Amino acid sequence: MTRDELIAHCMAKPGAWQDTPWEDDLVVKVGPKIFAFLGNRTAVGVKCAPTREAADEWLRRFPQDAAASPYIGKSGWNTLTVGGNIPDEEILEAVDESYRWVVSKLPKKDRPA
Repeated sequence: MTRDELIAHCMAKPGAWQDTPWEDDLVVKVGPKIFAFLGNRTAVGVKCAPTREAADEWLRRFPQDAAASPYIGKSGWNTLTVGGNIPDEEILEAVDESYRWVVSKLPKKDRPA
């Protein structure tokens, strides 16, 4: 999967929009919240679970290509390598799940219609 395909998948979500809050680090948000970190050209940061313990399943399954995200990993965020051992379909499903987790925590006024 190319970076452009990954960005297109993120942007196809209702209410999704791109931002660059830290220089050239691209993120995709829904409402005011990030659901995908795309700053690294070979990885994506996503919310994989509501807890660190649950998100660790990715680290067990893909020890070479999944890591707890710096600073926010304790909240269930992982960084997944694109083009490694994780199948593209699973990365896209992780993006979808991250979007769902983030939307579910938004106030109703910030949720996409």
